[in-house]
Amino acid sequence: MADKKDQGAGIKGYGGDSVDTVISVDAVTREAEKIASEAPSEEDLRGLAGEDPFLVIKNLRAGYGRMEILHDFSLYVGKGQTLCLIGPNGAGKSTVLHSIFGFTNIMDGHISVGDRDVTALSSNEKLMHAGIAYILQDNSVFPDMTVEENLWMGGFLKDDPAEAKQAAERVFDKYKRLAERRHHPARVLSGGERRMLEISRALVMDPEVLLVDEPSIGLEPRYIDMVFEILKDLHETEGKTIIMVEQNARKGLEFSDVGYVLVSGQLVKAGDGDDLLADPDVGRLFLGG
Repeated sequence: MADKKDQGAGIKGYGGDSVDTVISVDAVTREAEKIASEAPSEEDLRGLAGEDPFLVIKNLRAGYGRMEILHDFSLYVGKGQTLCLIGPNGAGKSTVLHSIFGFTNIMDGHISVGDRDVTALSSNEKLMHAGIAYILQDNSVFPDMTVEENLWMGGFLKDDPAEAKQAAERVFDKYKRLAERRHHPARVLSGGERRMLEISRALVMDPEVLLVDEPSIGLEPRYIDMVFEILKDLHETEGKTIIMVEQNARKGLEFSDVGYVLVSGQLVKAGDGDDLLADPDVGRLFLGG
């Protein structure tokens, strides 16, 4: 570990707060593996999800091609809950979201939403029939299309294009900031407005589950707060179930009902968001103190 003053000012920890020492990703992984003996049981995970888990992953082995990233991974989230996945780079957090949405090779295990097994469904089928929407961490707006046209694209699976236009109007009613820019090309939007558009486009299909990958990445602090306010509203007002990967572990856990800590493709710790914020191991490894 190196002294902050030797590395230059402004170095940040996993949680986004300034720290006195910098821990490398490899060191974090080694330290986190030491707490794996405390990994939660299936009963613990079910308890965190409430009486009736809504989205369930059981004993999942998944990856890309022949490379297995997730090893015997399980997850339980209740309807209307928010869950944040944290851990070092390469832990498999985004692979969890990819697996739920159908972007990985699933080698074993299953995924269900409600009473339906969705493991083998395509991404389009999961969006259209299982109510699962995925919000990418990368900039995914169509820059030369207008804001309105971007929203229409969110309804590309609808049988009637008019339904997508009606859904877009509901978005404009909800978010005046986008309504004021409806005829502007998306390339003129600020980073925060683009993220708002990406989230809003996912809402056109009226999903029950939102998979949100790194919502704060690349954004200024004021826009990060705006994006989390949008997600909070979707959770509290519309009852959306949200599973999130967030680089700013503190922000993600403050937002979420439940947090999971992943290391090397395995779940090593889980708990209420507030409990993980107070956990000394989580604080030392991921929150910068």
